[in-house]
This record gives sequence, C-alpha cells and structure tokens, in this order.
Amino acid sequence: MTAEAAPRAVHAGAPRLVLIVGMSGSGKTTVGRLLAERLGWRLRDGDEFHSPENRARMASGHPLTDADRQPWLDAIGTWMDGEIAAGEPAVVTCSALKRAYRDKLLSGRPEARLVYLHGSRALIHDRLASRHGHFFPARLLESQLADLQEPGPDEHPLTVEIDQTPEAIVTEVLSLMYRGAEPEVLGVGAAASTAAPAEGVHVPSSATGDEWRLSSGGHTAVVVRMGAGLRHYEVDGRPVLDGFDAGSPVLGGRGQILAPWPNRVGDGRYRFGGQDLQLPLNESEKNNAIHGLLRWHPWQLLARGDDMVLLGTTLFPQPGYPFLLDVTAEYRLGPDGLDVTLRATNTGDAPAPYGVGQHPYVTVGTATADSVLLTVPARYRLKTDERGLPTGRESVDGTPFDFRTARPIGEQPLDTAFTGIDRDARGRAFVRLAHPSGLRGVDVELGEGTRYVQIYTGDTPAEPGRRRTGVAVEPMSCPADAFRSGTGLTVLEPGARHTLHWGLRPWERP
Repeated sequence: MTAEAAPRAVHAGAPRLVLIVGMSGSGKTTVGRLLAERLGWRLRDGDEFHSPENRARMASGHPLTDADRQPWLDAIGTWMDGEIAAGEPAVVTCSALKRAYRDKLLSGRPEARLVYLHGSRALIHDRLASRHGHFFPARLLESQLADLQEPGPDEHPLTVEIDQTPEAIVTEVLSLMYRGAEPEVLGVGAAASTAAPAEGVHVPSSATGDEWRLSSGGHTAVVVRMGAGLRHYEVDGRPVLDGFDAGSPVLGGRGQILAPWPNRVGDGRYRFGGQDLQLPLNESEKNNAIHGLLRWHPWQLLARGDDMVLLGTTLFPQPGYPFLLDVTAEYRLGPDGLDVTLRATNTGDAPAPYGVGQHPYVTVGTATADSVLLTVPARYRLKTDERGLPTGRESVDGTPFDFRTARPIGEQPLDTAFTGIDRDARGRAFVRLAHPSGLRGVDVELGEGTRYVQIYTGDTPAEPGRRRTGVAVEPMSCPADAFRSGTGLTVLEPGARHTLHWGLRPWERP
C-alpha cells in the first residue's frame, strides 16, 4: 500500500527512509501505516514481498529458512533502492530478526534508519493468538524467538516499547527521529532561495521563530515555531483570526497552545502524587501561574505538506512539574476549514496531571466585539473571583451569560468559562460568531477532549488599539485551577495519551 502527500516532509540530518523491524505481532504494519500517514511518505509492508510459496509454508506451520528469505530480502532491498533513487522518502516494514538480514537491508543505504519495535514474549503471544486470517500463526512464535537477534548499539536503532497505543508509539518514533534535526522540505529547488518563500519552506520570523504557511483552495493559515502557535488564518483574503503580524511578539495569548494546563493555577501551588509542587508565578499581579509551560518554547517540525504541518516538543521534568511529556500539534486545512489536533503522551515512569487548551481570537470583520452575534451551546458558566479562579458553577438560565440563542455581545465584558456543552450525534459542538448581517461568520468546533470553552472579549490587552477587536474562543480540556481542584483534570498514566481536537469553520451565505 502507499501513503501519498505532497510535498513529502524530511529534515536535514534526519532519515529519508525508515525500516521498521520486529517480531510478527509487534504491530509493524499498523505503526508503519500511521507513521507514513503522519509524514505523508510512501509505505510498503515487507509481507507484500513474500512469494506465494513462502506464505504457504508459514501458513502450514513451517518456519522459513535463510535460503527461503534471501529472495524476499533482495526484493525489499531493490524497492528501497528505487525509492532512494527517486528521492521519495518512505517507510518499509520487515521482521528482519537476524543481524545478517538487517545488514543486508541497511548496508550501503545511509539514508535509512532502523526502528525496532520491542515487546515481551507474553505480549507478542497474546497478539498473535488474538488475530485471525493471517498467514503467520501463533505456533511459530518460538521459531521467531530462536531467530531473534536484537539490534545492538552499533546499529543505532530507535527502540520503542509496544506496550502502548500505536499512536503513542508513532509519536515516540517521530520524537526520536527528529530530535536535533533541522527542518527542510523535499522538492524545493534553488528558486526558493532567490524569490519569495515557496510553499512549505520555513520562513524566519524574528519574534516567534520560523513559520509555515498552509494553503488549501482559498484557505491560508500560518503557524509559528514558538509555542506552535496559530498566527494567521484567512479565507479568500478575509481574516478569520484576529492574530498578529509576522515578526511581532505574541500578546494576549493570541493563537497560543496552553499546556500542561490552560488558564490559571492559584498561587501556582498544588499537591499531586504525595508531593507539594510550586509552579512559576507568571501572572504576578494576581499571584497565579497561567497558561502552562510551552507557550514560549520552540517546537520542532515533524511533518509538512501543502495543507498541513505537524510540530512537536518534549516537556522535560522541571521545578513545579516533574513529569515527562511528548506533545504534538497538527494543523490541517480542508474544504470546511482548519482542524487542530493537540496530543500529549506521558513518556515518563509516573502519572502526570494534565490539561490543555488553545487561545485563538476570532473575527467576523466587525470593528469591535460588541456587534458580533454570539452563540454558545452551554448550560452552565463558572463563576470566578477577582483572580479569575472558579468559585462555583451556575446555570446560565435568566442570566447575561445565556448565549444559547444568538444575540449581540453588546458592551458586556466576557472572560467566562462555559461547560455543560450540548453536542450533536457525532460528539461535536459549535460556538458560532456571526456578522450582524447574518450573512457570514465562523463556527468554532469543540471536538474530542474539549469539555470547557472560555469566551474572552479582549477587554484588557497590552497592545494599543486592540481592545475588543476580536473574541477569544478557547477550547479547553479542563477549567482554571484544575491542578488544585481536580475538576476536569486528566491524569496521564505512563504511556497514556490525551487528544484535544478543535476547528475553525468559516461560512458565508449566498
């Protein structure tokens, strides 16, 4: 099978061909497919190169000999050479249990990198016993173990444990592949250095690092390296976001990812796992820790296409948050708008508290938020004190915070978290912002993992002239102060992953 995307993303100093090895039952096919999809690379499964005779032999319970495997390995090697010669980055899976097999496939091919999926005998046995219709039966497990020669340090393998979800495995593989590599994009010629930046090329931006421009039809979005933030989004030249200019600093949290907690932690102090922990207080006037630890952190390019970008970073243990997470942000444009998927995997050895959100400001073309028609499909709002910390929940019935039916925001200041969100049959909800004419607007989709949404009318921005020019619609997995209250808090066990999905859906009536 083949996974297609254009252009296919690679990095300077990173592999252009990945060989995934491991015992039958280790998940090579699934991991290879997901990895190829994330990267937009071509994919071939080593099983496809087996002859009918080899398949029949294994299906009857007879292990293959070295002589049986030589034509198979030759065919895989020939395919790898073709991909390398064509300049096509690719993923190929193959058991390659013996060192001699791996040497045959990797020797003379410096573009290739070895990924080894490691699992215990018991886990492999359970997986083989539970699958049906495959030509490799569970009774051949012992022959695999007899052949297995695990990759040594001189083979420089990227070794990943398989006792986690395939998605978490792929996230770990990507993190290992691109650690320390510099981004580039395959297929960009010399013209890119003498003319305006080509699509797919990272563009230096002094205050927020490199940036990547996505396009699909009339949709254009820009994502920056610092904090993997969303700087800009427009459709046919009409802004959807009240973002910030290239080279400008980020103020007001515009487009920023908020992890490992959104909003505030009162006094920055919380207790978890028997430890009393103290976070840095970066909202000093209110004595709060605000919006997580990754907003000002440079993220790394993992994959890139015309209409998508995947960025990732590692949140290392530190004072106040002694936990280890790998975090990715995927932005993808389509005919309906922009989809954003934020994933975090606990790669440490202890449970970790976690929350996430994002902080886009939306515009429908009005001078201020006052005339925007707002719809929020939520039955409750969180009351807060003067520090912005929740003090309780109340129904929106009969209050100025009831936006279940569209109405103008007016002069009302909002910095309000809503919950009790009403969803459709697919689990989605939509916050709608409409122009006063009712002819155009933006729906903010609240998808997987989004249990709260904060609406902020931008009444206290630091930028001159930016007061109430846009409405921040912030999808969140938990509310403010979740580290202390536990409300909506996710506890990520080692190897576990959390996903938050949201999107922007611009619309216009004829």
